Amino acid sequence: MAIPDSHRANFNTLLRAAQCGDLALMECADAHSGEPRYVICALGRDGEEFAFVPFGHLHNGDPYEDYIPPVPGEPATGDDTVRL
Repeated sequence: MAIPDSHRANFNTLLRAAQCGDLALMECADAHSGEPRYVICALGRDGEEFAFVPFGHLHNGDPYEDYIPPVPGEPATGDDTVRL
């Protein structure tokens, strides 16, 4: 399974924001349910203006129950590992 180029580009943007200290964790409301979500955002600046660009939210509950990692030994369709 290959990571789409658009997701890889967004992840790289998130890494650059982290390196510059331009990340924020914001409490927002889910647009559909109204439930609170804790959203990881990159901080964009344009002169005196600020913009918070959402990238994803923190998982509620146990993420190990909801995600299945790639199976070791299965052929990869590309290098989908990002090393920090």
